[in-house]
Formats: sequence, C-alpha cells, structure tokens
Amino acid sequence: MRNRLVLLAAVLGSLSSAVVLAQTPYYQGKTIKIINNDPGGTAGLRVRVVMTHLRKYIPGNPTLIIEFVEGGGGRRAANQVFQNAKPDGLTLGALSSSIIALQVMKETGVMYDIDKFIYLGTPISENHNVIYTRRELGLNSLDKLRAASGLRLGAQEVGAVAYVSARLFAYFLDLKAPKFVTGYNSLEADVALRNGEIDSRSNNVTSVLSRNRDWIDKGLMDFHAIIAVPKDDKPAHPRMAQLPEIESFAKSDRERKLLTMWRSFRTATTPFVLPPGTPKDRVEILQDAMRKVFKDPEFRAEFKKVANDDASPLMPEELAKIIQDMPRDAEIVELLRKFSGVDALPAR
Repeated sequence: MRNRLVLLAAVLGSLSSAVVLAQTPYYQGKTIKIINNDPGGTAGLRVRVVMTHLRKYIPGNPTLIIEFVEGGGGRRAANQVFQNAKPDGLTLGALSSSIIALQVMKETGVMYDIDKFIYLGTPISENHNVIYTRRELGLNSLDKLRAASGLRLGAQEVGAVAYVSARLFAYFLDLKAPKFVTGYNSLEADVALRNGEIDSRSNNVTSVLSRNRDWIDKGLMDFHAIIAVPKDDKPAHPRMAQLPEIESFAKSDRERKLLTMWRSFRTATTPFVLPPGTPKDRVEILQDAMRKVFKDPEFRAEFKKVANDDASPLMPEELAKIIQDMPRDAEIVELLRKFSGVDALPAR
C-alpha cells in the first residue's frame, strides 16, 4: 500500500509540474532583441518609447534590448533580421522605411524580402520632410535658393531616406548644380550644418522639432518646401504648415506618380517586423501586444513628449496591407532609382 501511495504521489507531482510548465508564458525569463539602424535619430527615440510599453503587454514580461546595426540605408539591419535572426520570436526588427523602397527599386545589397517579413505595425505613419539652409547663406526665398550654385546637401548613405528626399527637393525646386555630401548620421549632419561643412539638408519635421526647435523659432535656418506624407496632411507647427508642398512644383503626371510612389514608401515609418518562419503563436502574442501599446494613452502621451509628435500608428494588419498593395509601376520605379543612386539628377 505504501508503495502505491508513493507511486500515486509521484504521478500527481509530475502532472502538477506539467500543468505549471503549460501555464508558464513562453516569454517569461527570456530576452527579446530589437535590431534598429538609427542609434541617434528620431527613429531611435520612437523605438525606445515603444520598447518601454511593449514589455508590459507581453505575457511573461521579457527583457527587451536594442542592437544597433547601422549602414546601407537600413539594408544591413533588414538583412540581419531576414537572414540571420532565428525565427523563435526573440529577435525582431525596428527598421527604416527606406528598406521598402530599396527592394522595390531593386537596389544592390538587398538580401531580404518585404513580402515575407511578418509585420507587427508601426508607431507612426505621418512622415513629413522639409529642406532648409543655413541662415548665413541668405537664401530666404525660392528665387534666391534657385540662383545659388553648388549647394552642399548633407545626408547619410547613398540610398538613405534623407539622401533620396534631398535629391527630390533638388530636382523639383530646380536647384543649380547641387552637391550631395554623404557619410553623416543624423546628429553629425546637424553639427556639420551648424559648422558650415554643408549648406543644406532634408530632414524629418519631427527631428527638427525635437532636436533643433530653435532653428525654427529663432530663424536660424531658412525653410523652403515640404514633402507631406500623407499628401494632404500638414504638420502642427505653423511655420512648417505654410511651406509649399513639393507636388506644387510638379510639371507632369509622371512627376506626380513619382511623388505618389515615394509617399507610399514613406508611410510605413519604422516598421516593426519578425523574420519569416516565426511560429504563429508567438506572432499572435507580439501582434496583440503591439496593438495594445498603440492604444495605450500612456504610450501616446510619452510618444508626444519624447518624439515631439503625435503617434499615428498602423496596426499589424494595416501595415501588411500597405506593403501588399504598394504601387510598383516599373517605369516609375526606374525613375525613382535614379534619385537613390549617385548619377546626375534626371533632366526635366
């Protein structure tokens, strides 16, 4: 009888342990690594705000860390998530929107597939870019801007968002013999502009407002035009809201289609992704957590405070649909490729 009781206790103990294991969340005691390509810019700030709130909505409350992989206009980070990350739900990417354009335009160095990533959403879909010059240059009108020759426009790498948008501005504003100076990260470009190493740059409105608001309020820079994303949206700051929108300088349907494609690429700002092959149950856990983050009033308040902009999130299914429905017209893709490369700007 005693042996039977011992056996029964062992069986019950095993069943109890099995129940406890079954109830233990997968993410409990684990660490999630987020791969990001912008350690010092606005995108990096957005990622940190999302991280702060994401942890509390993942059952098991795992530790979240960031690994920065710079270079290639975001390609290196995307390649790492797609090719090297183990699809176990413990590595995700918080990537640049440029990765979408880079693949659609068939740029070199792309070893990922935007149609195979698993999307978790993005904290912001409004993404306005402006072009501005140092006040010391005295280019306080479009006529003066166009009359200046050889303006040095700073950017990160060839193919990066700031680089392509700078070239779009130069093209549509008919700048004379512009020079594109690359090799800066976001913060370095700010310093280079203040020090006179470059004359101008294209930048996200949010970045200007969060890091260099005095450039607007004190008139330290002359602002000239804006690429609004979405097209009919205007930034809250009145100085930015009154800038001419880039499409007002378009001369043909072809040029308007070019801007439409570029805006579609820029809508998916800071897409959070998982590598293909991630188990469905872990995908659902992370997608559900991200939905809760984006609906959280505390997240929205902190996002506004840190990023100096209102969150305009896209849920996982919304972001996936934008990628699926994105225009990929071959003629316009070829035209846009010329703006992302190093060759001279197309003739108008």
